[in-house]
Amino acid sequence: MDHDDVLTLFDRRMRQHAEGGERIGDVVRQVGAEGDWHGIVWSGLDPATADAAIARQVRYFTALGRDFEWKLYGYDQPDDLGTRLRAAGFTPEPEETVMVAEIADLPTGVQLPDGIRLEAVTDAAGVELLVDVHEQAFGISGARLREQLLAQLAQTPDTVLMTVAMAGDRPVCGARMELHAGTGFASLWGGGTVAAWRGRGIYRALIAHRARIAAANGYRFLQVDASDQSRPILRRLGFAALSTTTPYVYETSASSGPRS
Repeated sequence: MDHDDVLTLFDRRMRQHAEGGERIGDVVRQVGAEGDWHGIVWSGLDPATADAAIARQVRYFTALGRDFEWKLYGYDQPDDLGTRLRAAGFTPEPEETVMVAEIADLPTGVQLPDGIRLEAVTDAAGVELLVDVHEQAFGISGARLREQLLAQLAQTPDTVLMTVAMAGDRPVCGARMELHAGTGFASLWGGGTVAAWRGRGIYRALIAHRARIAAANGYRFLQVDASDQSRPILRRLGFAALSTTTPYVYETSASSGPRS
């Protein structure tokens, strides 16, 4: 996989021409229905235009009354864009690594451990299982995730695959995949495993499961915004780092702007 070629493809198809994206000047933003993700997925700024562009987006989302995220990638310009976002009231979340693999190069025959089965999430009860895993695995509230997943099931069920790994009646791992039509990319999300079940290959098996489905639907690449915890596993499976991405979050409901 040629790094520069794939990065160029990713930037053009997944960012500049993101599905549901709206280009306003030198930024591309996504604004969905209530419960959806809202934010800036691409920008082509320079020192002379950055501050005004940031201010316009803050005014726009504040008028809507919606929190939003500015996805800052490691190669975005100007070099001090993160500093400018913080000065405008955004709060950065932990940096992640954008990792990509060609599906044809991935091992897809990974087997689940004994006693574990996979179940597709197709209704509100399944969403609750997925949120339960999320809260246990990451130690954070799943309230916002619940709202997002229910909205996806209701509005775009054909473009999202949600899966939980079950040990008996207990969910022990959960993961999602979004299919981005016309891009060649499918993106992986979640992948959280309850602490007591880590190190048994469930996470790897869920990647293989999603890779098989993506391949069957004609997709060429899998893309992940990887945490420090998942990055070594993904690298061993054949994923390569393209760049980094940092979510900068702006809370319109906060009186001072930044996320608390």
